[in-house]
Amino acid sequence: MTTELNDKRGRLVTQAREALDEIKANTDENRTAELEARHDMIMADFDKVEVEIAREERTAAAEARADEARARQRPHPKDSEARGVDEVEGVEYRTAFAKAICGPLEDLTQEERAVLNTHRAEFRAQTAGTTTAGGFTVPTELANQIIKSMLAYGPMYDPGVTTEMVTSSGNPIKIPTVDDTASTAGILSLNRKIHRAYARVREGNFSLDGLLGFDLKGRTAGIIGLGKIGIAVARILVGFGCRVLAFDPAPDQDMAKIGAEAVGLDHLLAEADIVSLHCPLTPATHHLIDDAALRQMKRGVMLINTGRGALVDTVALITGLKSGAIGYLGLDVYEEEGDLFFENLSDKILHDDVFARLLTFPNVLVTGHQAFFTTEAMTAIAATTIENLSSFKADGAPRYSVTIARTD
Repeated sequence: MTTELNDKRGRLVTQAREALDEIKANTDENRTAELEARHDMIMADFDKVEVEIAREERTAAAEARADEARARQRPHPKDSEARGVDEVEGVEYRTAFAKAICGPLEDLTQEERAVLNTHRAEFRAQTAGTTTAGGFTVPTELANQIIKSMLAYGPMYDPGVTTEMVTSSGNPIKIPTVDDTASTAGILSLNRKIHRAYARVREGNFSLDGLLGFDLKGRTAGIIGLGKIGIAVARILVGFGCRVLAFDPAPDQDMAKIGAEAVGLDHLLAEADIVSLHCPLTPATHHLIDDAALRQMKRGVMLINTGRGALVDTVALITGLKSGAIGYLGLDVYEEEGDLFFENLSDKILHDDVFARLLTFPNVLVTGHQAFFTTEAMTAIAATTIENLSSFKADGAPRYSVTIARTD
């Protein structure tokens, strides 16, 4: 951590102790509220410094891991067939795999082609056992690698991209997107405290204290991002009787037909009781929800993010939760999820202090990037991926060399 942050933390600890001592020594009831407010402000500043320190420690740890990985790299012989299966001169198979199935073959570098060729030979040699998915038969090891890659990346396609894809080979294709019911599930669970009620009942506690919810009918819901998923969620919320406001730089022409109203972002933030994020992560949407955005929202707003973790400033969310500005928070994604999600860490200590702080709030529901994880979506993704790989194995080119057309 930086010396400046360390010094600041030390000063705040001293100030907090002095403030506590002053509260204990105070005999003037008229000053009690003032002294307690001062102590709370010091502790709020202390929490912010702790978050910054945790962020710096995370960055330093990531850099150390990268340096260690680079130090472990070994020079490979020139013959690509003799090189390691996982990488060729530092090029990971997973990266080449993603480019091969999602982009034009000509975009692959020579090193990436060498990685794919090495894997192709490896998998061709595996004759024991096969796995069939979507009508395509591939070696078991290759199928396992596909699943591992999908889980490592999470959703393989940007939910802001239309499911209608244009392929350079002229083959029609539909790419499955994230299931549109995940956001609605978060809204219902947070509103009716389902996650808390479930835990209580299992312990024999049938009290209704703290489980009061609200009717969705008549509430205003704001949808940010009008891709296929955003429109589907808007349609569901209209069905619940919500007034639906929607924001997108290029609003869908049919929004009015489903009962939603296209408005500006400031208008949406100011009026929505529920805000659900469905936009892609771009420089323009990075930390779209920050301190400034939260100040525009209704106090006690419900915020749902099943899109991308970096759409929100997590530190700002924690501040909003502590102050009551955010009444309900549902997250299926997290900006620093790379070291957390898709792993069983139940017997380990969480070193991400920001994420650990999020989990302490009773009005926060976090899931581990599972919005995309349905039988239908995984089957469709696997079938398309396997067909691409089968084509690549046979012809040296994926069947669907995709050029993305953003039409929504």
